[in-house]
Amino acid sequence: MFLPEKIRNLIAGETFETDCIGMSESNVLIFNNKILKVQEYNEEAANEYRMLKYLQGKLPVPLIYAYEIADEKSYLLMSKCKGEMACSHEYMKNPATLCRLLAEALKRLWSMDISDCPSDQRLANKLLQAEYNVENGRVDLENVEPDTFGEDGFRDPHQLLQWLYENRPEEELVLSHGDFCLPNIFGIQNKVTGYIDLGKTGIADKWCDIAICWRSLLHNYNGKYGGHVYTGYDELLLFDELGITPNWEKIRYYTLLDELF
Repeated sequence: MFLPEKIRNLIAGETFETDCIGMSESNVLIFNNKILKVQEYNEEAANEYRMLKYLQGKLPVPLIYAYEIADEKSYLLMSKCKGEMACSHEYMKNPATLCRLLAEALKRLWSMDISDCPSDQRLANKLLQAEYNVENGRVDLENVEPDTFGEDGFRDPHQLLQWLYENRPEEELVLSHGDFCLPNIFGIQNKVTGYIDLGKTGIADKWCDIAICWRSLLHNYNGKYGGHVYTGYDELLLFDELGITPNWEKIRYYTLLDELF
């Protein structure tokens, strides 16, 4: 693999393994105490670097060791997060502890001052991004919920996009992770120790993260990822920890919106 000289010098002689967890199209190399993320250079990659810089010292995010752009790819070398992924076996077998961790991770995001946040991920912008994906054939129809399209769902991504435009909810703006699924949150017991994959992070509706988190919990517990089915999970547990009532209309809206990304 081609690597810019600065990156090569910082990892010279170190062994690594390839990360196979998650659904990102990036290549992630795991070193002893570093992570190298290589991906197509686009707005999402640029935003990840932008938000990592912005959140240094504000939230537990990786430290940046180097960031290079070459041959239409971005190379982001950063520190490893302490603790375990929220989808680890230790968390999955303890749903109460897991949901306390996830609720704490959400609350920390919501407590952030967004007055100077450099990334605007509100619906006006997200729908434009979704429209670009639809018009350019970038929607992965092999990786959608089984009832999103077809006889009991939408005819195609164009019809879904139209529905999303016509049914925009009122937004409760916070700092949103944007892809708040279990592999992107790290912790030690109830303590949040890391947020990763910040390419979609910015100002957005709080229910965007709640919806993605809720769906990720369901899929991880029902065995969609890894094939292991866990028992003892109650889908209302997350909302109990957050102290809020589920807004199922918004949850449906944002899970449907995510189908176009």
